Amino acid sequence: MAQQGIQLDQEKLSCSICLDLLKDPVTIPCGHSYCMSCIKDCWDEENEKKKTHSCPQCRQSFTPRPVLVKSTMLAELVDELKKVGLQAASPDHSYAGPGDVACDYCSGMKLKALKSCLVCLTSYCEQHLQPHYAVAALKKHKLVEATLKLHENICSRHDEVMKIFCRTDQQCICYLCSMDDHIGHDTVSAAAERAERQTELGVSQQKIQERIQDREKDLKVLQQKMEAINLSADEAVRDSEKIFTELIRLIEKRSSEVKQQIRSQQKTEVSRAKELEEKLHQELTELRRKDTELEKLSRTEDHLHFLNNYPSLSRLSGSEDLPSIDVHPLCSFKDVTAAVLEARDKVQAVLSEEWAKISLAVTEVDVLPPQAEPRTRADFLKYSCQITLDPNTANTRLSLCERNRKATLMAGDQLYLDHPDRFLKWWQVLSREGLTGRCYWEVKWSRRVNIAVAYKDISRTGALNECGFGHNDKSWSLECNSYSYTFRHNNIVISISGPQTSRIGVYLDHRAGTLSFYNISETMTLLHRVQTTFTQPLYPGFWLPQSAGDSAELCNLK
Repeated sequence: MAQQGIQLDQEKLSCSICLDLLKDPVTIPCGHSYCMSCIKDCWDEENEKKKTHSCPQCRQSFTPRPVLVKSTMLAELVDELKKVGLQAASPDHSYAGPGDVACDYCSGMKLKALKSCLVCLTSYCEQHLQPHYAVAALKKHKLVEATLKLHENICSRHDEVMKIFCRTDQQCICYLCSMDDHIGHDTVSAAAERAERQTELGVSQQKIQERIQDREKDLKVLQQKMEAINLSADEAVRDSEKIFTELIRLIEKRSSEVKQQIRSQQKTEVSRAKELEEKLHQELTELRRKDTELEKLSRTEDHLHFLNNYPSLSRLSGSEDLPSIDVHPLCSFKDVTAAVLEARDKVQAVLSEEWAKISLAVTEVDVLPPQAEPRTRADFLKYSCQITLDPNTANTRLSLCERNRKATLMAGDQLYLDHPDRFLKWWQVLSREGLTGRCYWEVKWSRRVNIAVAYKDISRTGALNECGFGHNDKSWSLECNSYSYTFRHNNIVISISGPQTSRIGVYLDHRAGTLSFYNISETMTLLHRVQTTFTQPLYPGFWLPQSAGDSAELCNLK
């Protein structure tokens, strides 16, 4: 009831406009109270629209506009209410809502639980928790922060509190379980196991914190590298655009120069031709005139007139001053076009050749350079992976055992169903797992074996150079026998010297394009390393090429 009374007082001291506690409270003539700023803004808006002033609650109108004066009494009541902290309180502040732990002892509306008792398996609000602080017997109970998971501490079989930890089965049990299903097991109290795990937790937490610090440093370095590569890329884009713009301008300049030269030569030659054309027209006019007069002279009957005029009319003059017009085809500017085309082809050839270099330079930029190869066997084992052989790929002469981790060459065919992935001619098998990233595995072998990796799409049928491990560009193989090692890829053979052991380690860094083979004894000895670019996931495999009894087994490194 007290809480409801406090809520009522708070509502009375709230502004019906902003719904918050009154600020600078004023009471208008009708008796209703508002924040001074709220009622002032309301009346200012009304005055603009209707030229009236009314109460927002009862709608009583006032003329003229009332003078607003702060109510000292209401202001003091609001201040007092704020002092007792009721402004931020809600009516259901102490009641349990969705997701809250409710007091198990409260009736009706339940209050939020403050603590849970691991002995009583009950949650209590502050009021019902008091006996656990006052009663001697209850003081010994274990109190924890209120939790909804108390039922997890009850044995589902015996309805007893689970206070015992079975180390054999790694689970919490009750005392009846310890005398039943867990009899003879290594058991301790849950508190003792917690104490031991708490110590381990401290060590784990320290390692995690160290790892956090390392990763924060790595993150900072990576962010710096990202910033650097962004700046470098922006600079390269600006510079390359500038260079290509200069190249384009140079080509445009040369284009303009060729155009000007063509037009200049065109103008010169046309001018010469027009000059010749004019002279030819003049000569034609003169010749036609003489032809007409000669024709007229030929018809005259006056012998003396004929003899006096014929010499001057028959004489040709000026032709020797004019150049002869060649009857051969016109020499045009086609040679210029051919020269420009030749220049274009040469530029394209240069650009094509240089573009490959430019593209390679771009792709070589790597914000995360390949990590260095591990140095010790312990470092390699961090990348150990679980690999199993795929029976669907095994040639029928191979027998798989040890949970498909060992292959042995048999004297006769084994019973396998037909499958498109099966190697039909060569005694080979591949793994189920395709590997990318950084991976390490070890192989124990006897007599003679080829330890290989291959792309999944390597041929399953056909000639040796199509599907034999190491005889094509889809596989890499290390042949091991009692006296030597031989590496083979794409039918290129490399003889390798090294100590003879029956265990080979294989390390793959797919992203870096690295494949390494190691001789494993008391130490690790590098036999051969491949540096290339892998375009697909790699599948480990074996080829047992010699005689029955040859075997190879994937070692369990876990």
